[in-house]
Amino acid sequence: MSVRDYALIAALLCAPASLPSQASPQASTQSSAAQLDDFYASEWEYGLSHSPEFATYVGDTRFNDRLGDYSPAEIQRSEAHDVEALARFQAIPAAGLTEQQTISRGIMLRQLQMSIDSYRLKEWEMPVSQINGVHLDLPAMYSQMPFNNAKDYRNYIARLHQVPRVFGEVTTTMKLGMKDHLMQPRYLLEKVAVEAQDIADTHGMKSSFALPLAHFPVSITLAEQQTITHDLLATIEKDVLPAYVTFAAFVRDTYAPAGRTEPGIWALPNGDALYKQAIREHVQTTMDADAIFNEGMREVAEINTQMLALAKTQGFNDLASFHAHINADPKLHAISSDQLLKLYAGYEAQSRAKLDQIVPVVPALGLEVVPMDAFRAPNAVPADYSPGSTASQRPGRVNVNLYNPTSRLLLNVEAIAYHEGVPGHHLQFAFADTLQGLPNFRRYASYDAYSEGWALYAELLGKEMGFYQDPYSEYGRLQNEMWRAIRLVVDTGVHQKHWTRQQMVDFFKQHTAMDDQNIQTEIDRYISWPGQALSYRLGQQKILQLRERARIELGPRYDIRKFHERVLSLGPVPLDVLDESITRWIQAQKTASK
Repeated sequence: MSVRDYALIAALLCAPASLPSQASPQASTQSSAAQLDDFYASEWEYGLSHSPEFATYVGDTRFNDRLGDYSPAEIQRSEAHDVEALARFQAIPAAGLTEQQTISRGIMLRQLQMSIDSYRLKEWEMPVSQINGVHLDLPAMYSQMPFNNAKDYRNYIARLHQVPRVFGEVTTTMKLGMKDHLMQPRYLLEKVAVEAQDIADTHGMKSSFALPLAHFPVSITLAEQQTITHDLLATIEKDVLPAYVTFAAFVRDTYAPAGRTEPGIWALPNGDALYKQAIREHVQTTMDADAIFNEGMREVAEINTQMLALAKTQGFNDLASFHAHINADPKLHAISSDQLLKLYAGYEAQSRAKLDQIVPVVPALGLEVVPMDAFRAPNAVPADYSPGSTASQRPGRVNVNLYNPTSRLLLNVEAIAYHEGVPGHHLQFAFADTLQGLPNFRRYASYDAYSEGWALYAELLGKEMGFYQDPYSEYGRLQNEMWRAIRLVVDTGVHQKHWTRQQMVDFFKQHTAMDDQNIQTEIDRYISWPGQALSYRLGQQKILQLRERARIELGPRYDIRKFHERVLSLGPVPLDVLDESITRWIQAQKTASK
C-alpha cells in the first residue's frame, strides 16, 4: 500500500472528537450503543472538517477547496481535544453491546490513547522524509479529487493557492524538531531537498500539478477549459513552484545539515520510547524488539532452507552461485517500462479470474495498473497500492515503479502483483469499502499488521490458487518471504541494536538476490519509518495461525472461503482483536453444526 495513503488515513484516525463542553441532557437516558454512535459521528465530522484531504479521499466533497491546518498550534489543539475526548469516551458505559459494537469501542479507546501518546512523544515534529510528507502528498492530491465539472477544477485551484501557507506551517513544525533534536538522518533529508527541487523545476503542463488538465470532461466547454488551464497554470507558477523552491532551499541549506548522523531512532531523545511506540502502533504485539529480532533470525534460517532446495532443482548447489546466476542473466531483468506494466496487469487479470476460489462473493470495485508518480519513484518500492472508493467512483490502483526499469529483476513481480492487487490489498480494501453497519472510523481504519499481513498472506494464496508455474517466479515468492523475514532482523537491528546502514545492506545481500536499487530504497525506508516493516511478516503469521486453528477445530466443516470472508468482513483491526473474533467465529461454527 502507498505510504502516502497510510499518512492520509493516520491523519484522520488521530483527529480528535468535537464534543460539547457539557454532556448532553439525553445522554443518561440513551443506551450505551446510542451514546457511542453519537460519539463516533461527532468525531468523524470533526475529523473530516479538520482533514479536508481525507474527506476528499473518502468521497465527502464539502471541503474540496481547502487544505488542512499543519501548524504546531493546530496539533496542540488536537492533543487537547483528544485528552478531553478520551475522558468523555471512557464515561460511556459498555453495557449491552453487540460483538461489533464491543470491537468498535475497544478500537476507538485504543486509537485515542495511541494518539495522545504519540503527541506527547512529539513524533509530529518529524513531518517529512524521503517517502512521506506534504512535499509528496500535494502533487499526488489530484488522484484523490473528482474532476467532473468546472467547480471541481476551481476547488483544486483553490487548494493550490494554499500551498505556500501549508509549507510555512510545516516548516515551523520542522524548526521545532530541530530545536528538540527530533530529526531524520541527514542523508535522507538531503533526498527530501532533491525531491522538492525536482518538483519546483518542472513547469507548465509537465508539472504533476497540471495533470488534471490532460483530460477534461465533455461537460466543460472549450472556453471554460481555456480559462481553467490559464488559471491553473498561473497558480502553479505563482504559488506552488515558488513555495517548493523556498522549501527545498530550507531543507537543503538549514534543515538537512542539522539531521542526525546515526540511522537508528535510538539516537533521538526518548529514542527507545519512540521505537516501542512504533512497534505498538504498527504491529500491536506483546513481543519486544529483542524477541522480534530472534524470531526474524529463526525465520531467515527456515526460508533459506526452502530457497536452497529450489536452487538445487535448477542445478545450483548453493545460494551464492544461484544468486550470481540470477543477477547476471539478462532474461531475468526487465527490458522496458512497458514490459513491467504488462506483467503486472497480466498477473492481476489472472488472479481476479480465480477469486471465487477464496471468497464467496467478489467485490465489484475496479482495479487499474498504472505507472507510479515519477516524482516519488526514485525512493519508492517496486509497486504499491492506492485504495479505491465506490463513493468517490475511484478504482483501486496498483502503482508500478518504472524508475530505471532495466535495473529491476523480474523474479518477484508476480508475487508483488498478488500482494498489491488481488487477492491482496485491493481485495481487502474492496471488502472494507462494502461494509455496512460499521462506524466510518472502522471502515477506513489503518492497521498495518492486518492490511500488510493480509497482503503477504495473499502472495501465498497465489501459490494455493495454482500460480507461480515458472520456478523463478516461485523463487521470487520465496525471496519475498525472506525479504519480509529480513525486515524483522534489520528493523530491530538498526533501531534497537545500533546496526549501521551497511550491516543492513550486507544482511540483505547475504540472504537474497534482490537488485541493488530495491535494497537501497528498502533500507532507507526502514530507517525513516521505524516499526512499519515489522507488520508484514508478523501479520501474515497471525493469519496463518488462525487459519490452521480453524482448519483443525472445524475439521470437515472448515471452508477456507468462509474463513477469508470472516477475516475480511471485520475491516482493518488490531491483531489481538482479529484473534479474539476468529476464536468466537470458530466456536459459533461448532455450535451451529450441532
